[in-house]
Amino acid sequence: MKATTGLFSALVLFLLMGAVFTQRPKPRKPTKRPGTTKKPFVIRPAAAAEPEPQEPTDFPPPILGPPSMYPDCPRECLCTPDYPNSLNCENRNIRVIPVIPPRAHYLYLQNNYISDVTAEPFANATEVRWINLANNRIHQINVQVFEKIPSLLFLYAQRNQLKEVPSGLPASLEQLRLGRNRISKIPSGAFSKMGNLTLLDLYHNQLSDSDFGKNTFKDLKSLMQLNLAHNALKKMPAGVPSGLIQLFLDRNNIDDIPNDYFKDFTHLGFVRLNRNQLSDKGVPNNVFNVSTLLDLQLSYNQLSSIPLFNSHLEHLHLDHNSIESINGTRICPLSLEAVMSDNNVVPSLRYLRLDGNHLSPPIPVDVIMCFRQLHSIVI
Repeated sequence: MKATTGLFSALVLFLLMGAVFTQRPKPRKPTKRPGTTKKPFVIRPAAAAEPEPQEPTDFPPPILGPPSMYPDCPRECLCTPDYPNSLNCENRNIRVIPVIPPRAHYLYLQNNYISDVTAEPFANATEVRWINLANNRIHQINVQVFEKIPSLLFLYAQRNQLKEVPSGLPASLEQLRLGRNRISKIPSGAFSKMGNLTLLDLYHNQLSDSDFGKNTFKDLKSLMQLNLAHNALKKMPAGVPSGLIQLFLDRNNIDDIPNDYFKDFTHLGFVRLNRNQLSDKGVPNNVFNVSTLLDLQLSYNQLSSIPLFNSHLEHLHLDHNSIESINGTRICPLSLEAVMSDNNVVPSLRYLRLDGNHLSPPIPVDVIMCFRQLHSIVI
């Protein structure tokens, strides 16, 4: 009986414990944040691309000044009573040349956005003598422009986009500056009848040997300065006027000078051939023995010896070549005996530059004995 009672008590106790365990709350899982509500993906039509800016909106607007005391003065320009014949239109964001008043002699149109030079603005500007068109975007100058201004003396059109020398240049022209363009062509007869031209600057263009025939410079009887530096020449230009004083041919690819190239020049004083491809083979022994030559520059070439030169030469630049030695007796234009005995025949060389070669001090004594007027020598 007792055993039955104990068994019954144990069964009741077990059932009570089960009830307790079943009523215990279950552990809560971590609460998740509600997911972000995503908007449904909608395919939208692509926005129209912005059009590329076109002139004149891609440049600043022209600068307009107050009305001038001169009723014919364009608002884009300045006209002052101190210079009544000048039209000052530089740095005004101009794209089109304004109408030029008849009284104008000097036109300053540099540093603008001009792309074409047409004849219309010059219809009544027959007295124009000087035009500065430098640093624009000019790719063409209409031939009729020069028919309107037949007395033009100076034309400055450097730093533009010209691809050839303008045609129809007036015979009156004295200076023509066309440096830093894209010129690769000189039309036949471009310089015909231009006997008054004294300066021709074609620096930093794309001219080659084929652009210079024997008649290219035929009519330039008064030419004194010719600048063909920084082009693509491999030969010395043909037909250069014999009265030339300054010839600049730096930064080309010239590797040979004809033996008699300078023999007909009567006033040649300055020759620059820096940064070419000249070696001893391409420089004839006596080619620079020109009595009028005062300044000779042959820097940054491939010379291994000093070329002979005339006793009148005053400045000689031979830096950055391949010269290894100096023989004063050889390069002295006169014999050392004559130089030492007569002060009137001492060579005129005053400046000699030899740095950037394979030389080291001291300077040979025979160099000092010959060139006694040397004020500076760089070695």
